Amino acid sequence: MTKDEYFMYLAIKEAEKALVLDEVPIGAVIVKDDIVISRAHNLRETLKDATAHAEIIAIKDACTKLLGWRLIGCSLYVTLEPCSMCAGAIVNSRIERVVFGAFDYKAGACGSVLNVAFNNSLNHRAQITSGILEEECRTLLQEFFKKKR
Repeated sequence: MTKDEYFMYLAIKEAEKALVLDEVPIGAVIVKDDIVISRAHNLRETLKDATAHAEIIAIKDACTKLLGWRLIGCSLYVTLEPCSMCAGAIVNSRIERVVFGAFDYKAGACGSVLNVAFNNSLNHRAQITSGILEEECRTLLQEFFKKKR
């Protein structure tokens, strides 16, 4: 198992926590120097908050723990390609690297629909690695939405 697969597995475990709450199963983990700084999962329905995406919650928690808004040297592992809101937060928090599992061909902002996180016009660009444990991440989402329909 690679390091990226290991941390994505932890993000999948977070996504499974969201599933238990009947939330869209997306999980995120922020890592610095191979140490997990924060973990989160979607809580939009639970908190009745449109911004309660796994990435946003994980970024806020990491900023609190690291005592600053710059997450320099951090990597974000997330089960689904971040949306434009989350990609904006990634850029603003200076996250160094984004690793995601499944592509989001409807709202992804790390290469599939938009490319906010690695945009030469912005003051910061995150390195993007995609498709890590993609099948596992995609299956979690597909099964969730299959049960909803």
